[in-house]
Amino acid sequence: MQSDPIVEGSTVDPSEVAKFEAMAAEWWDPNGKFKPLHMLNPCRLDYITQQIAAEFDRDLTQPKPFKGLRLLDIGFGGGLLSEPMARLGATVVGADPAPRNLHVAQLHAEQSGLEIDYRTTTAEALAEASEQFDVVLNMEVIEHVADPPAYLSACQALLKPGGLMICSTLNRNPKSFVMGIIGAEYVMRWLPKGTHEWSKFITPDELFTLIETAGLEPVDRKGFKFNPLFFTWSISDTDLSVNYVTASVKPG
Repeated sequence: MQSDPIVEGSTVDPSEVAKFEAMAAEWWDPNGKFKPLHMLNPCRLDYITQQIAAEFDRDLTQPKPFKGLRLLDIGFGGGLLSEPMARLGATVVGADPAPRNLHVAQLHAEQSGLEIDYRTTTAEALAEASEQFDVVLNMEVIEHVADPPAYLSACQALLKPGGLMICSTLNRNPKSFVMGIIGAEYVMRWLPKGTHEWSKFITPDELFTLIETAGLEPVDRKGFKFNPLFFTWSISDTDLSVNYVTASVKPG
């Protein structure tokens, strides 16, 4: 475990960190404040594993298919993505600026018999230290940072040539306001009020432009579609209207 100071000039928004620190103890409660994330997680994992397997020619039917890959999970929270990646054989580093998240994630990993290098740090600090990864997971983070272009530049620096970044976020349109904020925070009360700021949501075209400007090559984008009748999520080729995910590679 390593901790780096959250230095001035980083893209971390202290008010956003405080929101998630206040909920840290509930990360692994499937019926708690992170219920929507638990519901979405199988869909996220399906996309992530398929993209990594395709990019690095790995067979998901084999044990430990991601062995030999070094993976960074930015904003690991409680470790909901870090742990499955470790089980698949990846060498996992988790970065999160919230100290309370670190303790929750470490304890759960130990109880699960997993070795994960969780750190209280930022993408910028890791890039400054010249850390390099085959895969960077950047899931539901960019809508919480203070400076998305600078943040993505740090993510690009963290990737080895030929490396893969997977980035998910929320679209910015009237539907995402209704579903992502009014529905999730006020009607269903799945999330505390104020968890998201609609003005920080990013359209797919805007995100692709930001990714390209950072020096990465976008290769895919899909939607995460919620079915309110069955309370299930699925991957959609066409519906990116609320939650969506992108894959991009670093030329090399």
